[in-house]
Order: sequence, then structure tokens, then C-alpha cells
Amino acid sequence: MADFTPGLEGVVAFETEISEPDRAGGSLRYRGVDIEDLIGRVSYGDVWGLLVDGEFGHGLPPAEPFPVPVHTGDVRVDVQSAVAQLAPHWGLGQLLDIDDDRARSDLARVSVTALSFIAQSARGVGLPAVPQKIIDRAGTIVERFMIRWRGELDPRHVTAVDAYFTSAAEHGLNASTFTARVIASTGADVAAAMSGAIGALSGPLHGGAPSRVLHMIEEVERTGDAESYVRGVLDRGERLMGFGHRVYRAEDPRAAALRRVARELDAPRYEVAAALERAALAELAARKPDRVLATNVEFWSAVVLDFAEVPAEMFTSMFTCARVGGWSAHILEQKKLGRLVRPSARYVGPPPRRPADIPGYPTVHTL
Repeated sequence: MADFTPGLEGVVAFETEISEPDRAGGSLRYRGVDIEDLIGRVSYGDVWGLLVDGEFGHGLPPAEPFPVPVHTGDVRVDVQSAVAQLAPHWGLGQLLDIDDDRARSDLARVSVTALSFIAQSARGVGLPAVPQKIIDRAGTIVERFMIRWRGELDPRHVTAVDAYFTSAAEHGLNASTFTARVIASTGADVAAAMSGAIGALSGPLHGGAPSRVLHMIEEVERTGDAESYVRGVLDRGERLMGFGHRVYRAEDPRAAALRRVARELDAPRYEVAAALERAALAELAARKPDRVLATNVEFWSAVVLDFAEVPAEMFTSMFTCARVGGWSAHILEQKKLGRLVRPSARYVGPPPRRPADIPGYPTVHTL
């Protein structure tokens, strides 16, 4: 049996044509295109098409009217539940039984409906739904999303959200994408694979860190002393969110792109965030000179989303909106691979034994 690697770190499970994170060089390419050439230049709906098809021309279509069927008060829970319900409602075929074109069509339909569900859930039950005729005035997928959520458009907020969606659309075999591929490998329908991927975001270690970064920025804003704040966090043995990444050994390219966007938009918290970033990088380098702990995507995502007036509790759901592009591409790639994901586990439990040897056996009901 092969060597055991906890967390599967460094284990190559798939070959992919979708994205290429450059560990050493600090770059990220979607189908060979650097994200710096996409952010602020190509709309997210078209980036979805690039990821899934490897070409432009057939991005996300507009979402059909479909009221979100679940209202729990938690947007992520709403969309995870609602997406799972699409399969019986629409009669989605299982990946094992449909061709690639049908799977691709289903993925586009489920993806854009997930964005619609998130916008509706974020709007809440206390406000009336935005009329479809108003939504239909929008030009891009992100514009439609923002109108469905808020009922009106702020072009600068659209720019910020579009940049964030593109930066977070795909990043290789992370926890949620691996979940989507495993489910897709069973031949399940695309809604099941997408719903499972959303469920993987319920844990705080994947997709939720920007909200924690925002708390740090707010504290520095309150005290006005980034250096003291950073030293205090590290002296207490706590973690500075937004620094270090398991993939990159240089600055996260998504952080660089979103820093540029925040600067160009003149985000109100840009200067405070930049001061916190400088202080954190200097202190981390001094304390841990043998480790590369550069800024990651979560740090500047917080600033960009905050600029767009996205509440912190919505950050994970915004990540869901972005990542439907990567999930869709990987689900389709897994379908074409046509192989069930079935890794092995090394047994390290007790040796063979009899039931009577197990503690508590006298209490069992014998037959």
C-alpha cells in the first residue's frame, strides 16, 4: 500500500485542464489565462463559460424565475437545501445516464439558479421579491444577482463583486471541489454534486475566513495601531487570518488582484487594511523567517466585499456564488473521466478479537 499522507496533501488524485495554481511564481491561470487578464476585463458569467468549456461564447444564461423554497435564516443552508431540490423538481438525469451536453446544460441551469437562490435568501422574507421585468434590464449575471438581492444597482458594487467572483471561481482540488468530484464520480445528478460542495463550506476552514479578517480590520480601525494589534494576536498564540496558504510559496495572486481592485475603487478601508497587511507581514517574517506567510485571498476579499456592503455573514454564500464555476467545470471533467473515486484507508485498529473481549459486553442483549 502507498504511504499514508494525512489530509491527502501533495497526493495527485486527478489530472485537470481547468486551472493551474503556480506554487512558486504566485500566479493562477484558468484554462491557461492569468486571472489578472480576466478580473475587471471579463464578466463572471463569461469566466464561468471559460472554466467549463475552455472558450468564450456560451457563459451563464439568465436564471429562470424560481422562488427560493427554503427560508431558515441562514443563506448557506437555504441554498444547499434548495439546490438539492432542483433534481426532482426539474427531473434532472443522473450523470451516469446523460451525455456531456445535457450535463453541461444542467450545470449552467443549476449554477445560475444557485445565484438566484442566494440573492433571494439574502433579500429575506420581509421584502417583496424584485419584479422579473426589473431584473431583466440588467446586462450581466452579476448585475442580475445584485438587482435580485437589493432591487437596484450600484455600478461600483457590481465591479467589486464581479472581481471577487472571478478571483474565487476556481482553485484546484480544494475541499468543496473534491467533494463535488467524489459525488459526481458516483454518477449522481449535478444538483446533488453541487449541494454537497456547498455543504463542505459549512466548516470554518474553507470559504469563511474573510469574515474573520474583517473583524481584524475593524479592531485596527478602532485602535489605530496595526503593529500593536498584530503583536498582541501573535503573543496570545492566536492566528492572523488572511496570511499563509497551503498551495502558494509566494503571494497569493488573487490577493494581489483584489488589492488592486480595492485601491482602484478607493475602498474606505483600503488604507487601514494596507497598514494591517504591512504590520502582519513584517511581524510574521521576524517571528517565522523559515516560513512563507504571504497575504492570501481571504484578506483582500474581506476589503472588497466590505466595500460592496456585503455583510460578514454573507461572505461564505458569496464564495458559493463564485465557486459554482469551478465546481461545474470539475463535475463535467469528472463525468468525462468516468471513474469512481475510491481511495484506500489503512486499518490501524485492534487485532481480531471476540465480542466477549469488548468492554461492556456483559450489558449487551444476546440473541
